[in-house]
Amino acid sequence: MSALTIHGGRIDAAAARYPAAPVPWLDLSTGINPNGYNPAALAEGDPYALPSPSRLAALEDAAAAAFGMTCGAIAAVPGSEIGLRLLATMGLPGPACVVAPSYGSHAAAFPNATPVAGDALAGAEWRSALLANPNNPDGRLLAPETLLALTRSRAADGGWLVIDEAFADCVAGASVLPLLDADDRVLVFRSFGKFYGLAGVRLGFVCGPEAIVARYRERLGSWPVSSAAIEIGIAAYRDVAWQGATRIRVAAQAAALDEVLRRHGLAPRGDCPLFRLVEMPDAGLLFERLAAAGILTRPFDYAPDWLRIGLPGSADALARLDRSLGGG
Repeated sequence: MSALTIHGGRIDAAAARYPAAPVPWLDLSTGINPNGYNPAALAEGDPYALPSPSRLAALEDAAAAAFGMTCGAIAAVPGSEIGLRLLATMGLPGPACVVAPSYGSHAAAFPNATPVAGDALAGAEWRSALLANPNNPDGRLLAPETLLALTRSRAADGGWLVIDEAFADCVAGASVLPLLDADDRVLVFRSFGKFYGLAGVRLGFVCGPEAIVARYRERLGSWPVSSAAIEIGIAAYRDVAWQGATRIRVAAQAAALDEVLRRHGLAPRGDCPLFRLVEMPDAGLLFERLAAAGILTRPFDYAPDWLRIGLPGSADALARLDRSLGGG
């Protein structure tokens, strides 16, 4: 079971543990959009040539526009996970804290940080704080204005707020980036794979003051991401129509998922439409029952009464979940 509580998406481990489960598996263990962007632009990347600096710049410009950035710098990284792992080398001041529960990699990014609850962050002692917004796994969303006020309240102490906005593309108005001034000590990570559904492309961004973004550029070198990632990213971030339609679609799919969960006595939590968290005393038994039916959800070793359920990608997938929740 330990392999299934670290990350979602481990169908191979689930299939080995539940060999009698029907196939194909329905993977609801991640927060990745099951109806992602068309990857046709991947073919436009030249695998025989080094990535073009001008195309990398075009990617970063397209992403900055999609994020609503009005100031600061942006740098592409090979997945936001890498950016988070490099935080410890950026010289951010201590003491540090991480809002928990959240991504496991947050604690690894600040190895000596103190975990705090989200509602205790304003009163905690810190000069560097890391949180996800929307949060994973509970889907909690804090208003960006609240986070901006929080970071500005620590400005006199030289405080830094680091925000992991991996799921911010899903919810219009969720990002702090459009609100920032040039002197705000805020570092934001963005993920491509969640909303655009192409996690294997391994693309993310770090956004913030020029000095700290320049440190990321220095550490990652001249070719931080592949040509394929550059081309698919440019196409996706420029496709405003797809973005708007997808936000509407995932919100409707999340509402349909909520209806199914409530029909089976489960109370869905969260403001991120790509997943829901349910809490129940026998969450482990529900996980096992769904896994036996070939449906993988996400359990948590630190919260055995929690189960995160990702967004089914079709009416058939939702119906399969509905039947399995009912014991069919």
